[in-house]
Amino acid sequence: MKIKTTALALSASFGAALLAAYPAGALAAKDYLVTAARPNLVFVVDAKARKVVKSHTIPNTSMGNSPITLVHSRDGKTAYVIHNRWETVSGIDLESGKEVFRAELSGGDIRAKAPFAMDLSPDGKELAVFVNPTRLLPGEYQVLDPYIAVYRTDAGVDAEPARRLPVPRRVSTLAYAPKGDTLYAFSWDMLKLDPQTGAVKGKHPWRSWKNGDQGEPDTLAVWPQFEQANVFATPYYVTHADKKEGDPAALRAGIWRLDLEQDKVTFKEFENAGVVLFSSVVNPVRRDETYTVYTQLTRVNTKTGKMDRVDLDHTYYNVNVSSDGNELYIGGTQGDIAVYDSRTLKRIGNIRTPGGGDQVLTSLRIFQR
Repeated sequence: MKIKTTALALSASFGAALLAAYPAGALAAKDYLVTAARPNLVFVVDAKARKVVKSHTIPNTSMGNSPITLVHSRDGKTAYVIHNRWETVSGIDLESGKEVFRAELSGGDIRAKAPFAMDLSPDGKELAVFVNPTRLLPGEYQVLDPYIAVYRTDAGVDAEPARRLPVPRRVSTLAYAPKGDTLYAFSWDMLKLDPQTGAVKGKHPWRSWKNGDQGEPDTLAVWPQFEQANVFATPYYVTHADKKEGDPAALRAGIWRLDLEQDKVTFKEFENAGVVLFSSVVNPVRRDETYTVYTQLTRVNTKTGKMDRVDLDHTYYNVNVSSDGNELYIGGTQGDIAVYDSRTLKRIGNIRTPGGGDQVLTSLRIFQR
């Protein structure tokens, strides 16, 4: 009896010490969504409460345009967003709403745009932005080479690039590996770049992908939501030359996934291409499950190809998933975020954004705090 009592006492003591080792509130961390909306708004949403808890204004932006790509720091303190007709990147403090970072891409005779691709280094110290510049001459536009502008996030509201990395055209996504030693750039192929020099360390084939009788895959990968599982996922469509003209199986749809931690690619075709698929997200708990949206919400098991699908009340462009893998959050287009059960695909909630601002092409990201 004495031994048993001593064991219980030691167990209780160890448990108390373990709890004390965590910062206050760490064990009760919960999910927050962060997104933006037309024309100049950034929202922080308490996912479980189904409530917008912060609404901030992006200063000095074009009111006829909508924000696009948004990336947040891991601690959920700052969100960086492309806005102002894609010519400005601002960092917004998510607690106070203060603009703590600003980079103007255009200046003088240069008009530069950032079409979607942006990511934050895992340590939060650097921000990588894909930039397309053009020189405005009296009688012509001179197209210049694109580059990745890398900024220090502590550069303030007059930020200039710490360095510029050479990169091919048509980059639609930038994604750091969790260790920060690789910057993935999704262009004609998925390139693996040295984030310090821009040197190409390798690639995962896309345009050059050879897979039996298939043609060149096509995709629209402009919505980043890989923070939950550390897996970049995108739907793709591909033709098969061995099928007769008019055969529905000649054009197939699939999911292509890159594990950013393991640097491993998997892919699965799962249906004939009769449905439009936009962005995708991988469940961080049941990692074989990938979800994609547009006019329907689709769940695909990327090992078996088994698919489940439900219709949505309107079009949605992006989807993200809760940290426990149980809930899906669907945004983009209009002024609401729909909530679905990831197992049953039943709608279980809806979150309205203040002022009804359309989210359009912006990102829908998740952090814990």
